[in-house]
Amino acid sequence: MEPQSHPDQTRTDIDSSHRRRSVEPVLMDTSEVAAMLNMSTSWVYREASKLGLKGYKLGRGRNAKVLYKRAEIFKWLEQQRIH
Repeated sequence: MEPQSHPDQTRTDIDSSHRRRSVEPVLMDTSEVAAMLNMSTSWVYREASKLGLKGYKLGRGRNAKVLYKRAEIFKWLEQQRIH
């Protein structure tokens, strides 16, 4: 038996709502990177440029947020793989 739908809702609306997927974020903040790598945020700030991770600064002063591209984090991790 099919679920009941709103009379104004078309079949394509129902189908597309079932197909929606969660979107992975492109950018990660410093605390997310630190948690993923099991390191401290101060380590991420200190080592990011040495690791080739480019940060994107949003905001000014103490409230500024540094974000990193998720793909670059995973690329760096792959380079650390032991063969």
